[in-house]
Amino acid sequence: MAASIHETVSGIIASFERGNIPEAIAYSVFPIADIPSARWSLLNRTLVFLAGTQDARGFRQWKQVGRFVKKGAKSFRILVPSFVKSENEENGEIENYLRGFMCRPVFRLEDTDGEALDYEMLELPDFPLIERAEKWGISVKAIPGNYRYYGYYMPGRKEIALATAEEGVFFHELAHAAHEKIIGVLKPGQDSLQEIIAELSAQVLCRMVGKQSRDTTGNSYKYIGRYAEKIKLTPQAACLKVMSETEKVLNLILTPKGVDKNVEYAN
Repeated sequence: MAASIHETVSGIIASFERGNIPEAIAYSVFPIADIPSARWSLLNRTLVFLAGTQDARGFRQWKQVGRFVKKGAKSFRILVPSFVKSENEENGEIENYLRGFMCRPVFRLEDTDGEALDYEMLELPDFPLIERAEKWGISVKAIPGNYRYYGYYMPGRKEIALATAEEGVFFHELAHAAHEKIIGVLKPGQDSLQEIIAELSAQVLCRMVGKQSRDTTGNSYKYIGRYAEKIKLTPQAACLKVMSETEKVLNLILTPKGVDKNVEYAN
């Protein structure tokens, strides 16, 4: 047991050394709704992310939802508290006391077969410009969402994950991917300027190539406004500040080879 805990902690330290803990925590702080791991500690949700999945459960938990662990699948371990019952010397009542922590094996969704989960039933449409993501080696998949977000782009895994079929959300994450190609590395977490660039780009793409008729301008304005406030700018001033960078993002998405010969894009 001690060895398993050591391996778990060592894995976290190794992730710090590789520099991917900030990205892991950035996504782990927004737990996905209505699955067991949403109620786990931040540490354990980070371990789930580092294991390469968004949904991990114990053997019995998977069985309860009609899924079964594949033969030969390997578990990874999370840390869970271990309690002991003891009599309170002052009042004589039996109480639970934390004795320490122990490891518990869990399995990734990707290592199971069986009944489809609710969030797996989300059918993503053939988004306009999805071929751009495919050309850049970026996968697009459906995930469970929550009230905090509807999608994200994960640079380390080259993955766009969506909890909605709205193309504006896809465009937003595609813009993050394009921005990464331009500057080389995105800042971890939700950097204000990066979010404004992505949302402004998404709104332009919705108007230029979008198929959905629903006007999302109001929502985009509020979204940009929240991040503009963090850097003490009005939404208009924030958009002007990122205009040049936004044009580079749109240029790369709409004309992959680029029309500005003086701009160098990261590989």
